[in-house]
Amino acid sequence: MIWRSVFTPSADSPYPINKVRAVSIVIPVLDEARTINDAVARLYRDAGDQRIEVIVVDGDVRAGALSVIADPRVVQVHSPAGRGKQMNAGAARAGGDLLLFLHADTILPPGGLRLVQRALAASDRVGGAFDLGIDSRRFSLKLIEIVGGIRSRITRLPYGDQAIFIRKNRFEQLGGFSDVPLMEDVDLMRRIKRRKWPIAILPQKVRTSPRRWEREGVLYGALRNWTLLTLYLIGVSPVRLARYYRR
Repeated sequence: MIWRSVFTPSADSPYPINKVRAVSIVIPVLDEARTINDAVARLYRDAGDQRIEVIVVDGDVRAGALSVIADPRVVQVHSPAGRGKQMNAGAARAGGDLLLFLHADTILPPGGLRLVQRALAASDRVGGAFDLGIDSRRFSLKLIEIVGGIRSRITRLPYGDQAIFIRKNRFEQLGGFSDVPLMEDVDLMRRIKRRKWPIAILPQKVRTSPRRWEREGVLYGALRNWTLLTLYLIGVSPVRLARYYRR
């Protein structure tokens, strides 16, 4: 694969060992045929002259999103459904030294890729995430946004819709995402935390779609998410918790 060889650092690389040379952006999708081209276009516009690789991993048996992708630069991967499975499949194809896992309905802040690189360039941080932002003016969702941001800063356990990023070598050390139907993002960050690897929670906010809260009801969705997280943290299996959550 040409892209992979371009970004494999040589032994005499002029870059510091912790400098990010290229970012692989992994987007797990399911029923996102109408939105995927806009998401891809935004990423390439934001990247400018930065080296990035966009990997779209479709969990739909018909690969509906892959069939409509217009940009030939996109690496297309078909995978069994399940966000953890899909993100692992994308990471396995990645050639960059930094992985950024982005939900299809989440938009990075302006200059987001440069912000990630700056956060890691001169530090021993292994990865991190952005602050939570919800693309809505509703007071109830703004409140959830604020509480979510405080939660992730206190616990150091950001959710996947905060655009988690991690150095690829550290991701491989951890064995990738666990094969669980729920909480794969929190599980990964807990394993990072147990190893006492530092992460960065960037103050800039992503813009994630409010569609899930609007579909289910704001109060119900918020209470359910907080309850599931609490139960998971006290040891309830993600398999059991998945019965009460529909993505």
